[in-house]
Amino acid sequence: MKNIGYLGLGIMGYGMTSNLIKKCDKDTVVWGFDPVDKLRDRFAALGGKATADASELYKACDVIFMCLPTNAIVKATITDIMNTAKPGTIIVDMGSTSPYIIQGLHKTALEKGYHLLDSPVSGGETGAVGGTLVIMSGGEKEVFDQVEPYLQMMGKTVTYMGPSGCGSMSKVANNMMVGIHLVAMGEAYAFAVKAGIDPGTLFHAIKGGFAQSAVMDLKVPKVLERDFSASARIAVHLKDINNAMEMAEHLDVQLPLTKIVKEQMDWIDAHGLIDEDQCALVKYYEDAMNVEIK
Repeated sequence: MKNIGYLGLGIMGYGMTSNLIKKCDKDTVVWGFDPVDKLRDRFAALGGKATADASELYKACDVIFMCLPTNAIVKATITDIMNTAKPGTIIVDMGSTSPYIIQGLHKTALEKGYHLLDSPVSGGETGAVGGTLVIMSGGEKEVFDQVEPYLQMMGKTVTYMGPSGCGSMSKVANNMMVGIHLVAMGEAYAFAVKAGIDPGTLFHAIKGGFAQSAVMDLKVPKVLERDFSASARIAVHLKDINNAMEMAEHLDVQLPLTKIVKEQMDWIDAHGLIDEDQCALVKYYEDAMNVEIK
């Protein structure tokens, strides 16, 4: 009997674990932990083995996946796993964690007899539910090879990026570009509305052209419907942008466009909108231009 675990059963975790449960063979038990009772109950309804005691999962599982919201929580959780789980356990961080934190934890893991992969994802709730995530992995290649079959259950594009931290660094680059796309979209649509263009008509006119992107395809319909419920929170994206700025300082380079994204996300935070969906970034330009995109 094989046991694999998953920590964090929220927006992303629900979709990812549903695919694991459906696609794993019958001899594999998928364990799940979340501090929120209703999320554990929802996971159990999928057929997973839910536990209210994370240490029970740590002790039982050979591979532990996690998708958690902050660098601090990730660091504390991985440290707790290494103090509890059996040596040889493989830990796979699928969140957006600072590459420098991951590399430090990776070194500690090897010293203690554990394995740690950084395997962040891109694709949001839609990709998690559909099993179509993009997954970027860093760490030892032989460890990646062991868990790749599980990653393939959750993603359509699974790529080994190199040594520890390379997955997280790739995710930072990915979300720099996504952030820039979001800001460009917000500016252009607010500008068009200010000029008298209907935003829905604009969307249908240009979505097949050179400006088309997954960001526009997924986010503009939400803006038009004024639906800012989070499938991917700005708070989590801001963490990636802050990671990018930290890396830029370390590498002694400038990131002028990413700096603009950070300034606008900080504005969103100051206005109490940080837990809304990424598409709520348009509110920065709506406020600046005194328009509403709908």
